[in-house]
Amino acid sequence: MRTALPALLLLGTWATASTQPATAAGSPARSTEAPASSSLLSAMQHDFGLTKSQAEARLAAEKTATAVERKAKHAAGSSYGGSWFDAASGTLTVAVTRGADTGAVRATGAAVRLVEHSARQLDAAKARIDALSAPAGVSNWYVDTKANKVVVDVVTAHRNDNDVRTFLAKARKAGPVTVEHTAKAPRTLAAGTVGGDPYYTGNVRCSIGFSVYGGFVSAGHCDQHAGAVYGWDHSYVGNFQGSSFPDNDYSWVNVGSGWWTVPVVLGWGTVSDQLVRGSAEAPVGASICRSGSTSHWHCGTVLAKNETVNYSQGAVHEMTKTNVCAEPGDSGGSFISGDQAQGVTSGGWGNCTSGGETWYQPINEILNRYGLTLQTA
Repeated sequence: MRTALPALLLLGTWATASTQPATAAGSPARSTEAPASSSLLSAMQHDFGLTKSQAEARLAAEKTATAVERKAKHAAGSSYGGSWFDAASGTLTVAVTRGADTGAVRATGAAVRLVEHSARQLDAAKARIDALSAPAGVSNWYVDTKANKVVVDVVTAHRNDNDVRTFLAKARKAGPVTVEHTAKAPRTLAAGTVGGDPYYTGNVRCSIGFSVYGGFVSAGHCDQHAGAVYGWDHSYVGNFQGSSFPDNDYSWVNVGSGWWTVPVVLGWGTVSDQLVRGSAEAPVGASICRSGSTSHWHCGTVLAKNETVNYSQGAVHEMTKTNVCAEPGDSGGSFISGDQAQGVTSGGWGNCTSGGETWYQPINEILNRYGLTLQTA
């Protein structure tokens, strides 16, 4: 059984071989598990320090906030300045500029905060920064909706480098920018072949993200342009049908040769396997969990969206940042909020002993790019 193998690869809704994890060989994965399973609630209790009832209440509030966010954004129109979920109050706050119909926004169930810059203005400022060439000492940049500014993160050890200072001077001309510091630069999370992992390509092992009809999606930097992809048992699975890295970090692989796909994210014994029922995007502030065979199952919070991450290989755009830890070999694997697919793991800094931050490429962008359909329960 797969469970006897070393836990080395990042998992996602995965393409299974003739042996299923935690089931008899050839047995299909269970499809009757409730989204808020006892194991998922236990994981949230452990990672967030919640009681069972608090974890259940948070999941319910986040589901409501996800629905409210879409309505509130429409109600705010061009005055929309972004939104975020507050776990303590269980409410979604929507930022708006002057002239907004605040009554219509509040009628959706959202709290309202008046800000100076609209989301469109902030996104335009970030786009101008995206057009710059960033030195290695610049870690990432993103729109911070709560601060109503574009935040540029600089690696502390390089904050006084001349090329960093030159970049920041140009960035500040792009719009409302603030500079923060981070301990380490981000890196992708692929790993060399170490055996016993769900998929290999070239001399790299990576993780399956989510099943789609006809295959699965993963990270783009995992494509070593060797073509063929092999499963945990080294049997042939399929080939990369498309990939992009840098600029983006996504890929998809067709599945055949006796393998099939299931709408499941593996729990690796930490939690039970989780069913995937959709891909509604969770708001900033929502809880989110990541599954991977290197570092297993960990949960955290969505910190920012539409962030540009400056890897050594080049910048990647439209990423989502979390405080969920990850380690080498977790690349490509699943980020899921409740029962909703969120994205595939790209990279980050830190580890699951000391902590860190991890970015993922949103799943809906990948589906739209390749015309794929997420497989759901």
